[in-house]
Amino acid sequence: MVAQGLCVFFFLFFVLFFKTFYFYFSALAVPGDGTDPPEKPGDGIDPPEKILFPPAKICLKWQRVQKVGAGLQNLGNTCFVNSVLQCLTYTAPLSNYLISREHSETCHSQDFCMMCVMQTHISMALSNSGGVIKPSAVVNDLRRKYQEDAHEFLRYTVDEMQKSCLRGSCRLDRHTQATTLIHQVFGGYLRSRGKIADEFKLAIHMAHSVNQALEQFVRPEQLDGDNAYKCTVSFALSLYKHCCTKCVVLCKYKNCCTNCIKYPEYLDLRPYTSDPNGEPVIYVLYAVLIHTGFSCHGGHYYCYVKACNDQWYLMNDSTVSTTDIRTVLNQQAYLLFYATSWQHCGESADCNQYTQQQETEDYNQHQ
Repeated sequence: MVAQGLCVFFFLFFVLFFKTFYFYFSALAVPGDGTDPPEKPGDGIDPPEKILFPPAKICLKWQRVQKVGAGLQNLGNTCFVNSVLQCLTYTAPLSNYLISREHSETCHSQDFCMMCVMQTHISMALSNSGGVIKPSAVVNDLRRKYQEDAHEFLRYTVDEMQKSCLRGSCRLDRHTQATTLIHQVFGGYLRSRGKIADEFKLAIHMAHSVNQALEQFVRPEQLDGDNAYKCTVSFALSLYKHCCTKCVVLCKYKNCCTNCIKYPEYLDLRPYTSDPNGEPVIYVLYAVLIHTGFSCHGGHYYCYVKACNDQWYLMNDSTVSTTDIRTVLNQQAYLLFYATSWQHCGESADCNQYTQQQETEDYNQHQ
């Protein structure tokens, strides 16, 4: 079970390219807050020298239920920006923190600060239901008007927010850097025979669903011949820590297989963890980003998001319209955003309490 008070986002990148399904995992160790069980010998994880942002302060659930936010005006080939901003806006832990204005009240940056920019944008978007706003602050920072990839912009935005959280701090050890809000929201790691690695890029066989890709990813691989380097060994990877949210990237461009990759509303990661016989680790879909066209630098981007009122919406630049989960699940997705089941806490004092039992019941009802 995920330890209460621990919020860990991580990226699982499934890239369908030239009829090969690539798995890309951007991973960094994210330590606990002292409430987690002690790390077992041989885990290879050093504790941070200090905690920059207490995990217990990260609210996984929406702090208040409100109407869906504004649409975003296309300022000239900025649909890739708009779609990513909408998905981030409806990422509850990030929005909860930025709306609280805790960052801006303590930020002393005289230069560009992505956290401050995102705070302004998300606050405007959620307070202008039924309207259309210009994402000018974000777009102006790009200083470029040509079409780019939504995945690249997502990585750029997360990197810049991490830099904002680390600004003013120098000579921090790697594990302390992993205790910022952003890294706890967008970080994670894999286990490889008890060792922790920063990044893995693996080519696996064609998969027709997210579950098939995960099964192939954690399946033991015999390294021999040209693939063995200087030895023959059985190699396997698994997701080591249960994380609270993740993003899956499925990109299909020209010369690629056009079969639609199936993805579920509820995803159980238990079989792919280092403890496959443990309790269910249920994730719930909350945003889907779509790309149309044959190149990531062309075509059009839009998205579907699950707002804080649990209603699904189509976000297509300035257009905001209601939709349903069946429509969402029938798309040829590019980015998928999953999270542990966020229960609206309303006026609850402890925003990090949720029940694994409820998540499991929801998952079983949809099987």
